[in-house]
Amino acid sequence: MLLNNLERTQNKVSKSSSMNVKDQQEIYLDGESLKIEHLVAVAIENKSVYLSNSRAVTDKIDKAHQCLQEFVKSGVPIYGVTTNFGGLAHQSIEPQHCQQLQQNLIKALKTGAGDKLSVADVRAAMVVRANALMKGASGIRLEVIHRLMIFLNAGMTPVVYELGSIGASGDLVPLSYIAGAIIGLDDSYQVEYQGNIIDALAALKILNLPPLTLEPKEALSLINGTSVMAGIASNCAYEAELLTRLSLYCHAFFIQALKGSIDPFHEFTNSLKPHSGQMQAAHYMRQLLDGSSLVKKGNINVKKVDGHQVFDDLVQDRYSIRCLPQYLSPCIETIQNIASSLNIEINSATDNPLIDVENNTFHYTGNFLGLDIAVNMDRLRHTIGLISKHLDVQIALLVSPEFNRGLPGSLVGNQDNLNLGLKGLQLCANSIMPMLTYYGNSISDRFPTHAEQYNQNINSQGMAASVFTTKSLYLFKQYSAIALLFGIQAVEQRCLKEYGSCDPREQLSRKTCELYELIYDTLGLSINAERSLIQNDQDQALDSYILQLVTELGNGGKIMDYLKSHTVSLLSKF
Repeated sequence: MLLNNLERTQNKVSKSSSMNVKDQQEIYLDGESLKIEHLVAVAIENKSVYLSNSRAVTDKIDKAHQCLQEFVKSGVPIYGVTTNFGGLAHQSIEPQHCQQLQQNLIKALKTGAGDKLSVADVRAAMVVRANALMKGASGIRLEVIHRLMIFLNAGMTPVVYELGSIGASGDLVPLSYIAGAIIGLDDSYQVEYQGNIIDALAALKILNLPPLTLEPKEALSLINGTSVMAGIASNCAYEAELLTRLSLYCHAFFIQALKGSIDPFHEFTNSLKPHSGQMQAAHYMRQLLDGSSLVKKGNINVKKVDGHQVFDDLVQDRYSIRCLPQYLSPCIETIQNIASSLNIEINSATDNPLIDVENNTFHYTGNFLGLDIAVNMDRLRHTIGLISKHLDVQIALLVSPEFNRGLPGSLVGNQDNLNLGLKGLQLCANSIMPMLTYYGNSISDRFPTHAEQYNQNINSQGMAASVFTTKSLYLFKQYSAIALLFGIQAVEQRCLKEYGSCDPREQLSRKTCELYELIYDTLGLSINAERSLIQNDQDQALDSYILQLVTELGNGGKIMDYLKSHTVSLLSKF
């Protein structure tokens, strides 16, 4: 069955003439048209991916390979082809040793350490690498690029470690693991397949493929580039955008529970300070709160006492509500800018040297430096910290009777003086939030200046920045799950106080009601007008609720699928 599938894959590669992936049911790589959503579809959702056979694309690849062969024959010194690497580039390599140099390069870089990268991140890196090579400037054979497709579509993922790249000459160490696996360099390279770890030679036997001997520059073409950091960063940007959408839902729950005003989101005032992110945040909140009977829509009540006006509440909300559009504006714009930058990166040629087939020459370059990615991932982690801090402030209001407009302290359900309510849940949230803001510190400015005989004396730390961002997002998912529990408990307590029922569905806005019902379904619970989600301390273990919600915030989870299909992307034009 596997071999039949591979044959169909090869046929699709040869028959497809599509260059544009945007409107295709299947994804084809041409070096120009890859988008983050397509990358994620392959990396995370395991969608198949193929190489375009447009003559304009494949001819350029073939010509670049032919040019390189001619350069080698002519005796022209070419870095990494007829010379050694980096600080050893003054050493000449004879033509008969060029192939062995490529094999040595891969094996010498098998120095990774730490935890394994996720399958999704390695798959993303493979897609980005293949797409970069499809630009036809690397001198590599189409057959070698095709190996990446075969492994991807067969569900065979090289084992790659998270430590080893300084993001200067690209991701040399992690990409060497992918290269060694797909060519079957030896059995020290491993592949994850159907939940098991097998060696690369066993993988080739399953695929009915022989080990592949690389020609001059082909190892360099495979490992010299920003593909791993760019793949991880793309997955991160995609997940961060979805979780930012979820944070807006959390705010909608909080604002309804706090009887906040919808006025700060009015189009009139926000159009007078028309940052695109601010306008988008305000518009999103108007939609999320539309139809709610819990938010304030007019002025507060005024009474006269001893001839003086007395207000029954603050005339305006505290800043965490009133300044929400302004606070989230740069957060939304940052995510949008990061996605735009990554769309350029994943469609770029990032190895060195690059071959200009039109002029039959080659150029030395630093396209492999990943500082764009590093800075953007630093910014993304900083943004996640800002978003979590904002949620944390709202939660602090919800649990404090001094500020929550009549809700019980710590949102206790059964107030019999024995229950603690959500005290422990807030402690857990408070343990996560400072970690998220700590991860917001930059790594891109902390590079070693002496790397590799001072050759890589500026380097990006793009891989480190991307890996840190995966860890930040892991924490943010935990925090988001906790924030949802606070939102559910709070709106139920508000409705109990105002309407005598813990079932808030008639009072909630339509959109928040949808997510409210989905969360109950996720937890396997029934909505009960007589009791809130967390009524008595002894009724449930809250860590199990957190775990269930975090699971549903992962790929294929109910909440994540809801966000994808029922909410508007913040990357959309506004």
